[in-house]
Order: sequence, then C-alpha cells, then structure tokens
Amino acid sequence: MTTDSVYMARALQLAREGLYTTHPNPRVGCVIVNDGQIVGEGFHARAGQGHAEVHALLQAGERAKGATAYVTLEPCAHYGRTPPCANALIQAQVAHVVMASLDSNPLVAGKGQALLEAAGISTTVGIFEAEAKALNQGFFRRMQGGLPYVRVKVAASLDGRTAMQSGESKWITGADARRDVQKLRAQSTAIITGIGTVLADDPSLTVRPEEWTDWHYGDVVQPKRVVLDSQLRMSLDALMLQTAGLIVVTTQGQHHPKIAQLQALGVEVWHQGVERIDLRLVLEQLAQHGINEVLVEAGATLAGAFVHAKLVDELIMYLAPTLLGSAARPMFELALTKMAQQQSLQISDLRMVGKDIRVLARLS
Repeated sequence: MTTDSVYMARALQLAREGLYTTHPNPRVGCVIVNDGQIVGEGFHARAGQGHAEVHALLQAGERAKGATAYVTLEPCAHYGRTPPCANALIQAQVAHVVMASLDSNPLVAGKGQALLEAAGISTTVGIFEAEAKALNQGFFRRMQGGLPYVRVKVAASLDGRTAMQSGESKWITGADARRDVQKLRAQSTAIITGIGTVLADDPSLTVRPEEWTDWHYGDVVQPKRVVLDSQLRMSLDALMLQTAGLIVVTTQGQHHPKIAQLQALGVEVWHQGVERIDLRLVLEQLAQHGINEVLVEAGATLAGAFVHAKLVDELIMYLAPTLLGSAARPMFELALTKMAQQQSLQISDLRMVGKDIRVLARLS
C-alpha cells in the first residue's frame, strides 16, 4: 500500500464516523500530514457544523503550512451554512491536496480543485475513489440522477415467508438482526412504508439508540417516515404520529377531511393527482427535499412494486433459520408466471447476523 493510500484509508475511517448523522450532507474525513506525521484529523459530523477540513486544520494549526491534506471528497468551493473548505486550505498554506473523489454537487463539481490549483496548491484525485463513493452512494445518486439511493429491507423465514397468512409476524428474525435494522434506519434519511403495514403493525419506524450497545453519535437525527396511503386510511391514533417528521402521500383531493386532521397533528401531506401512487414521483420529491438514502420497510405488495418498477438499488434480506410454510405471506408480490420472467440478483454480501443470515443483493 502506498503512503497516499495509508493516509486516505485513515481519512475514510474518519468519514465513517458520520455515517448516521451528516445527512443531507456527504460523509467526509480529512487527514493532514506534515513531514511524514499526522498533524491534524477531522470528520464532518452534522449538517451546519464544521466540515472535516476545518476540524483537521484546527488541530494542525501552524503545522498545516506546507503539509499534504488527504480528503475523501473534493473540498467545497461555495458558501453554504459554513464557509468554503477550499479557501480554508488555501489560507492554511497547505502544499498539496489528495482527494479520493471529485464532488458531484453542481455547486462544487471541480470548482474546489480549480480554486486550490489557482492558488498554487497541487492536487491528486482518485485514491480509493470507489470506496469514497460507496460511503456516499445516496449523495452521489441524488446529485447525478435526481433520485435517492433506495434499499428495500425484508425479514423472512428460510423458505421466503414474511408473515403467517393472518398477518402475524413478530418476531421472525432475532434481536441481533433487529439491531442491525436500527443501524439501517439511522443511516437513512427517510423510511417508506405502506398503509397496510401501518394498519396491521402500528409501527413507529424510529431509530431507538437505547437498543444499541455501541451508540456514540450524540443526539439522534430521526429519519422522515413516509406512508403511502392513497385512500387516507391512516388512523389519527397511529404510533407514528407521536414522532415529528411524518409525510403521508395520497391520491385524495385537498378537501378530504382527513387531511386537515393530519396536518393539525403536524403531518405533511403530499397529493398526487393520479389513481395510484407514482413511486418514482415520490422518490423525486424526496430527493428535492435533500433525501439521500431511503429505506423501504413494507409488506410484499409495496416491496414487490418497488422491484417491479426497477427503483431498487439494493435488497437487504434477513433470513431466519425457520420455516413458515406455503400458506404464509411471500417476500415480494411479483406477477411472474414464466421462468423467463424471473428477476435475477447479484449478491454483494452474505453474512451471519446473530442466528440469522443477511443477504445484500442488487437487481441484475
């Protein structure tokens, strides 16, 4: 491993400290090296707070002069809630900046690198680029394609069943798998579910750090919860209403009496003037609201609809070592009748989580 790779690997390790807290901003880490010694480190923790470069420069102080800065993403070049990091690096008089990846944000997109080079600071791009982009899949997806990164999570028996025919489903998977799902929620900016799941299970779909043994990320940033409810069957006593940040998507007209009742409880209601909710439009609206990563936690009908619409970036399937039988409910409602119609998957990760198997897969 080259010297640049060693320091960039450390910067990536730092960036991962913001995995659950930076949204809608990307996760970024920075290491400043002078004469073969790390003199400053930092990572971006929360939107509105100092960026990774700022923290690293503060730690480095005068030792930043003539140093090399390793940053997992191109330093910003615009004024947002904080000043441009490219300017801070220039003022600190670093000699060289190594970037894992350029930024895809149109407000940056090469401008940070241009500012540095115009000030006489040499740059290198592409050290651990794939790893840096993987850490910010949602951010890059939203900036480049106008949609968030979508994960569909299901918990099932080994024979692919998610609930008994009656709807009973607690609990198929074990406590370790459920804690793992908590981390998926914390990593997501929004969670989508269907009204059927809400009526059947009355979930909160919140992040509950008290259930973790290793939570050290400060105050929880609860993800938005999005309920697809075309007929507005949402109960005004639903557990979801006890936590702020709920969005209900409906096809009902704006004068439906339930809308005013929900809004009075702090619910944001989105209207779609169609018979059936358009999933792509929901995702586009979420992206416009700065949502980078979406977790779909729903029943077989909605999960299958996302798969059918080719809107899934990643499937996360927890399989418990148990059998529920042929009468139980499936993982996905997909109207497939011929082998030629089968949906192939590419498995990217397979591991045990407690007593359960976790499968990460992409649609191929």
